[in-house]
Amino acid sequence: MKKDIILAGVGGQGILSIATVIGVAALQEGLFIKQAEVHGMSQRGGDVQSNLRLSSDPIYSDLIAQGAADLIVSLEPMEALRYAAYLNPQSGWIVTNTVPFVNITNYPDMALVEAELHRRPRVIAFDVDAAAKEIASPRSSNMVLLGACAPLLGIDTDKLADGIRRIFAPKGDNIVEANIAAFNHGLNVAKAVIK
Repeated sequence: MKKDIILAGVGGQGILSIATVIGVAALQEGLFIKQAEVHGMSQRGGDVQSNLRLSSDPIYSDLIAQGAADLIVSLEPMEALRYAAYLNPQSGWIVTNTVPFVNITNYPDMALVEAELHRRPRVIAFDVDAAAKEIASPRSSNMVLLGACAPLLGIDTDKLADGIRRIFAPKGDNIVEANIAAFNHGLNVAKAVIK
């Protein structure tokens, strides 16, 4: 098993929490893991990106080459496009939020962004923020996105849910259950798309 994943978003959206949950679950599966992160200035909505590599065999580099990513997971649609060159053109998936975080004056028209995203053959794109508000809370949008990419990770979903429990346990049972509900909602969205 080998998965090369690029996680992308804007500072403060919870991308690194997604990476942490996946990492905990991967270790429970007995997988090797390497991670490299770029932290933007979260106070200013800076770019946050993580290369996350999982494998049943030892991994020697923490960076993903262009054209090699199995999965781009993004909480912001323009950030998904920023890393599209890294996606494996034959088998790679993009899983992204469709709600922009407009932090620049020349942010492109969303119709153009969505058209560019859907030029790729394997995309799960939906309003993650609305799903989070509907199911749990606005702050759980990252766990909705994690659920949406879960079927593509090659990790048992029960182990991912356990990772959520472990990471959020210090915040109390209500927070844990809200994040599990968000994760399950995203999982159901993905299952409907992937079939």
